[in-house]
Amino acid sequence: MASLGPRGPGGLFGGRFGGPLARFRRARAGSRLDQALYLFSIYIVPGLIAFSTIVVLLLLPRQYPSTSSGPLTFRALNDKTSTLTPASAINALANAPAVNHFSTKLAESPIWFTFSAPVTSTHLTTLVEFPSRHAQTLECWTVPALQSLGRASRDAVSGAMRTVKAGFAVSLGKPASPTQLLCRGTFSGPAQLTVEAVNAEQLRNSALDFQESSGLIAGGLLTLAVFVFVTAIINREWTYVIFAMWLVGNLRLCANAMGWDTEWLDRVIPPADLPLLRKVTFAAYYLLTGALFSQLFRRELKIVGYRWLLRVAQNVGLVLLVLSIPLSYAHFIPALWVLGGFGISVLIFLLTRLLWKARSRTVMWYVASLAVVLLATFSEVLGAAFGVRQLAAGVSPVLAALTSSMMAAFAIAEQMRAEREHRRQAQVELRNTYEVTPIGLFTLDSRGRFVRANPALREMLAMQKSDYGLRHWNDYFEPGAWGSLQALSLKGRNSEIEIGGSEAHGTADRRYLLKAITSNDWIEGSLQDVTERSKAIDRLRFLAEHDPLTGSLNRRGLEKAIATQSENAALWTLAYIDLDRFKLINDLFGHRSGDEVLKQVADRVLARFHDDFSFGRMGGDEFVCVMNETSIDEAVELCTRLLAELNEIPYQVGSRAFQVKASIGLVECSHGVRVQDALSHADRACREAKESRHNRLVVYRKGAAAFEQRAAELKLVESFGRNQLPAGLFLVMQPIMSLTAPTESLNFEVLLRMRAADGKVVTPDKIISAAEESGNIAALDKWVVSTTLDWIETNQKSLPKTRFICVNLNGGSLNDERFTEEIFALFIRYRSILRYLCLEITESVALHDLGNTQRFINRVHDMGAKIALDDFGAGYTSFRYLKSLSADALKIDGEFVRSMCSHPADVAIVEALVALAHNLGMRSVAEWVEDLDTLKALHEIGVDYVQGYVVAKPQECSAILLADSAASFVADPLVARFIESLSDQSAHSPVPNIA
Repeated sequence: MASLGPRGPGGLFGGRFGGPLARFRRARAGSRLDQALYLFSIYIVPGLIAFSTIVVLLLLPRQYPSTSSGPLTFRALNDKTSTLTPASAINALANAPAVNHFSTKLAESPIWFTFSAPVTSTHLTTLVEFPSRHAQTLECWTVPALQSLGRASRDAVSGAMRTVKAGFAVSLGKPASPTQLLCRGTFSGPAQLTVEAVNAEQLRNSALDFQESSGLIAGGLLTLAVFVFVTAIINREWTYVIFAMWLVGNLRLCANAMGWDTEWLDRVIPPADLPLLRKVTFAAYYLLTGALFSQLFRRELKIVGYRWLLRVAQNVGLVLLVLSIPLSYAHFIPALWVLGGFGISVLIFLLTRLLWKARSRTVMWYVASLAVVLLATFSEVLGAAFGVRQLAAGVSPVLAALTSSMMAAFAIAEQMRAEREHRRQAQVELRNTYEVTPIGLFTLDSRGRFVRANPALREMLAMQKSDYGLRHWNDYFEPGAWGSLQALSLKGRNSEIEIGGSEAHGTADRRYLLKAITSNDWIEGSLQDVTERSKAIDRLRFLAEHDPLTGSLNRRGLEKAIATQSENAALWTLAYIDLDRFKLINDLFGHRSGDEVLKQVADRVLARFHDDFSFGRMGGDEFVCVMNETSIDEAVELCTRLLAELNEIPYQVGSRAFQVKASIGLVECSHGVRVQDALSHADRACREAKESRHNRLVVYRKGAAAFEQRAAELKLVESFGRNQLPAGLFLVMQPIMSLTAPTESLNFEVLLRMRAADGKVVTPDKIISAAEESGNIAALDKWVVSTTLDWIETNQKSLPKTRFICVNLNGGSLNDERFTEEIFALFIRYRSILRYLCLEITESVALHDLGNTQRFINRVHDMGAKIALDDFGAGYTSFRYLKSLSADALKIDGEFVRSMCSHPADVAIVEALVALAHNLGMRSVAEWVEDLDTLKALHEIGVDYVQGYVVAKPQECSAILLADSAASFVADPLVARFIESLSDQSAHSPVPNIA
């Protein structure tokens, strides 16, 4: 067997750096070393530091040990009048009790006190310390000589006086025996006066310890605050900015409690500015505490409720901040106790609820921090307020500040941990959702290459993970897809587009819905395969503008094509095609046969017209063709050949052959014509062609009279705007003459007219047609009724012979509930004159809804007005229904009256109608009476009233007021002579009335 060679360099594991096993061992060894260093740095070093710190704090002595004999006993009194002298003060103090501390209770008047200073050392200087940070001035004398030892204030010292720590001290030298002293001091705030005797070394150590503590707290909290602030700004975590400011506030409150808030960063604050600075500090700290609480527990507060209570407490803080400016320090402190106490109570209440309901570690740490603050920071305030000396001096401010800040930091850290865990879970959920979502998700780099994609997208595009970084967006989609995606990503989250697939990938027939945004120079988006939906939408779009039976355009598509043609073409034509008697095919042979005929008609039209024409089915058996770039003469030639093809060649459906005739209306249209106008003109021409027996093609050339007539009709319709009536409406009145007593009554019918802008009078049929077409017929009827009632009320005294005034109501108005309610509201207003009013209703409308009509008639009668059935005999009246209508009069249709003398049958009809009216207890009124023979025939038949040109044409309202009776308007002498004979016969007859 051949030798494998030495197991060293150049052997089996040889090589410059060794073989694979050697490299594996070195890598493993390096990994173990990194892990050991990691564990050492994370666990061992911090543990050693913490353990050694505890040992040092518990076992090792302080660097500057300070001891004293404790507070001295003294006598003190408040000079409220500020009038005592040193001598009188000594006498007054003789009766004062001996105490070892004295509370000023916010008094700013002088405090006198006397005490005996012991000898503290035989070889060191004896000093007396007055450790009160609220002391403003101090002056001392020896007793009984009253020799001044000097004066001290926050600005300057003199004699044996000096400033020490937060208060003052007086040096007594090296006395051989105790020294009796008298002192006078002034204070600001809730001061606690104590007196301590120390030697020079003790005072030095105490001062150094004081400075060390102040440096420790200031340096520690400021460093922590700066670190938190910088971290918050970089990470844009604004809650931690509030925490950084709260730490600075905590620092200032600790400095205030210790008495070194007179400086900031080794710079002395002017004494005059200290009261305002302290007040603002207290108020700002209150607001910061509330803001930090609100931000830390914004989610939990939604659970525990009472957010309104927190808002009240925050508003109280604003009040406190405002009060800090005008109030003096002595008056501000009580306000701080009251308002601050309320805010603390609110926080304690909410924290209790948070502990009970939320039970999170963040809440627990914050409760502990707040508890320390309440116990330590406000201990002096509470001690001064209630006079409890032990409460005021029970907790070290340095320890309290560091502890509360550390616990608040724990709360912040716990909050950060909870939020990080929440984000981690959200990321896991997002990653899982990314993997399982059925919508394709992707990320592209700035060059358009895939960075990642979820399984749905990879399956959709047949992509492999190995394609990441290699495949470009354009590889999978239609040309220009990358540019479309870039433009889309800049529009925002709510934008989306559709793109097509790639021919190279065999997905050219696929459609995709794309959404995308730009993020960190990458493009992220989603992709959905919407091919089926796109096809369905295309089909719906087709059906929206096409007729499903013939495949040609439907009404909507035709209107769109006409609008386009009207906007772009200067001159074009429109053909309207209608099949004659097509309904018979459907009725006799079924709709399938009719549908097949319609398809063949459409095929013939499309075969005759070229593809540039827009052709479609309006509905039923009506078709329209938009003939663009075609003159009217060319269109006439095309339509003539089309008519021959449609009318002469039978339509084969199965074994049957149908012969169908068509009519065409052809109109010449111009630029800017409205769609509805063009269709209306063409429809009108087609109807004219259908009515003609010989000419099945009717052509309206530009400027035809039919155009002008229809334009005038449309203009009139437009004048009836929404809820408004056109100008120029007025009323005329046509007399209705009694044949029983012609000269004894003045009755008439109110008729509607309209004066156009050119001064011409528009006939009522056109006015009513326009009102009906615009949907304003009810408003028009209301105007007629209200105007009539107003005219009657105004001219009632001029109408002594008037028994009734007829006003015609349109059928559409009668069936409008809103109109009827408005009419009866008018009747209530004009109830005193309703006896004149007679409403005319056509019989066809009355019988359309018999129950509704009867109810309407009953209400009219209850109000005192009358009802007449108009155009009676023109419809298909059933006498069985007639007896159910309690009308007051029948107005016989004028078609029977006008021709009754020439057609004996009409005489018989009129005679029957008159007899019917009398038998039903109604009056009869004959319309359209135009000659004397008809008038005489009506008199012989027994008609009660006549109306027509034989009596008078419609008159102006003023003419009615000047007339004596309806007979006064008769102009024909023969008619007048006949009426006179009637008057002589009825001289003693009562005046008839519609009752």
